Amino acid sequence: MNPIRILCVDDEPQVRKLLQRSLGHYGYKVTTAASGETALSLAAQITPDVVTLDVDLGNAPDGIAVCQSLREWSSAPVIILSERNDKRIKLAALNGGADDYVVKPFDVEELEARIRAIMRRSAIRDSQSPGAQIKVNGLVIDLEKRHVTLNDSEVHLTPREYHLLRFLAVNAGKVITNRMLLDEVWPSKPSAVPHSVNVYINRLRKKLGEETANAPQYIRTVPGAGYRFVELER
Repeated sequence: MNPIRILCVDDEPQVRKLLQRSLGHYGYKVTTAASGETALSLAAQITPDVVTLDVDLGNAPDGIAVCQSLREWSSAPVIILSERNDKRIKLAALNGGADDYVVKPFDVEELEARIRAIMRRSAIRDSQSPGAQIKVNGLVIDLEKRHVTLNDSEVHLTPREYHLLRFLAVNAGKVITNRMLLDEVWPSKPSAVPHSVNVYINRLRKKLGEETANAPQYIRTVPGAGYRFVELER
């Protein structure tokens, strides 16, 4: 099981504790760091999917310098959290490689929504790389042609079924919650409910030859959390 990994960097213990508890409640695996130096070391070890980063870390390097260093080798989205509602600082952070800027005090629910939005954009960007294909256990998803085959036979999917499969596959190995799937696949239907996800997952499983969820080859249920697409072939 590989939940989405978030590295939260802040020199204030209460903020680190808040982020670890609150984001952990949403199913993310949260690692915290109190300094820029520790953050860079941890980022190399855990390869986070998202980084939240305070601008003022007390000691060098500051948040913007950490972000710039990360950008030299990591594509993980970075959300800056800062008490400084200053246009100059915002521009420096965004120009330094940050993907978003949130002013403290922040609402945890809004922050989590921003994390989901960034993950969606990241998944779409990855899926749009020329000629990209996802292959696993005889299943081939051609992300450029929007074409799916299983053991060399075409799998006929509705647009929504394909969207759901693509989002899970692009995030292979990560736990994707029902809420994330609803936001991604049913963005214009606020009335959509988690049951809609279950119905479409069952349809997908049948089309992929998974008549039972007990031993799935592709889409695995994570009880109490959501779903996880199997690790991809290397």
